[in-house]
Amino acid sequence: MVGSFLNVVIHRLPKMLEREWLEQCAEFKGERLAAAPRFNLVIPRSACPQCGKLITVLENIPLLSYLVLHGKCSGCGAPISKRYPLVEVLCGVLSAIIAWRFGFGMTALAAMLFAWCMIALTFIDLDTQLLPDGITLPLLWLGLLFNLGMLFSDAKSAVIGATAGYLALWTIYWIFKWATGKEGMGYGDFKLLAAIGAWLGYKMLLPVILLSSFVGAAVGITLILTKGRSHSVPIPFGPYLAAAGLITLIWGHQLCEADYFSTLLCPLR
Repeated sequence: MVGSFLNVVIHRLPKMLEREWLEQCAEFKGERLAAAPRFNLVIPRSACPQCGKLITVLENIPLLSYLVLHGKCSGCGAPISKRYPLVEVLCGVLSAIIAWRFGFGMTALAAMLFAWCMIALTFIDLDTQLLPDGITLPLLWLGLLFNLGMLFSDAKSAVIGATAGYLALWTIYWIFKWATGKEGMGYGDFKLLAAIGAWLGYKMLLPVILLSSFVGAAVGITLILTKGRSHSVPIPFGPYLAAAGLITLIWGHQLCEADYFSTLLCPLR
């Protein structure tokens, strides 16, 4: 059910931001935009993008409705994107792993919230190369608040983690821009790593950065070799940060305790 809602967030939040930006630009220029229908995470009801048929309650049951409808709209037969069941399955599996890892309690609930935000940010970044402040900034503050109770780290480590996470990528950004004259990443990446640092503490930042860099480099090289993708085409970094953050949240301490990884990934432990 949460995964189904995340699909709505992934689809609608970028459109909501675009509307907001257009309104701000018009206001800055002293113009007035024509009134538009309400559009948020609740209104209007979900509908088929091809024929406009409203999706009924029975057609909106996570996973089951997709299987019953054979992945097609009941109105026009247009295929339904596999993205929808993928996000629902991913959300369910990650939530189950977190429940198994942390047990019943506030820590598991907080970890699930972290995972749900990572899923939404991953797919939004893949679609638009945006990491909305509406998710990254509340996530940062929640990490600091949760760690007042030492759910994942102590408060001091969380504050240092948030600061160091932002400054680490901010520094890399400016070094790369000074050396090449190009922007290597966006400010959303800084905020996302700051949020991860606020949740996991500064000692887990290096594993997150290394894991995300390894995965990002591997995927980028694979795309260039197999699909002929130009090295100049930007690849969003947010999904790799999110994946590394989730891996570190769930298995970070085990990785740091393993002899093979301890020196490489966790020199600050």
